[in-house]
Amino acid sequence: MKVKGILFVVSAPSGAGKTTLSRKITENCNNIFLSISHTTRPPRVDEIDGDHYHFISKDKFKEMIESGDFIEWAEVHNNYYGTSISNLDIVEKKKKDLLLVIDVQGAEQLRKKYKNGCYIFILPPSMNVLEKRLRERGADSEEGIKIRLKTAEEEIHHYRTYDYIIINDDIDEAVNQLKSIIFAERCRYPNFIPELPDLKL
Repeated sequence: MKVKGILFVVSAPSGAGKTTLSRKITENCNNIFLSISHTTRPPRVDEIDGDHYHFISKDKFKEMIESGDFIEWAEVHNNYYGTSISNLDIVEKKKKDLLLVIDVQGAEQLRKKYKNGCYIFILPPSMNVLEKRLRERGADSEEGIKIRLKTAEEEIHHYRTYDYIIINDDIDEAVNQLKSIIFAERCRYPNFIPELPDLKL
């Protein structure tokens, strides 16, 4: 008998593939929902408001901070990112699993408030591969790529604070590893309490 939902928290440096990985998981793994964060950065060409992020202004974001609407938030690459407290209703009230993709700053905040989550860190195979992915993505200027690489070097050292580590060298293999973590956590006590038969003689 499943007694509660599970919060899966995924962090990774920009370009490590966390967004692609999380999308594939929610498409191929039953009963897990992707948390939609708020951000002040402009949407990329293929991004849809309310599907990839809730895109809002910095003034609106600051209003939500003052109102206590976020369970975690951070400023990354001169933009704000945050998770609304209401997103956790899926776990707390509906008892469904939630996949939350946030940076290491947000994960540190969340861990202090929500100790029962499962924290997973996605690593690139190397910094050279990470740089290649950022350049192929074509979403940042040269200066933007340098900033993301510098941030990545700092973030990677936080992997020690996570429960699981996945090296995303092959996306299909990374998806399989993340699915295995999800299935294992669903079988972990007290996330799951079996209804035992009467074993009395």
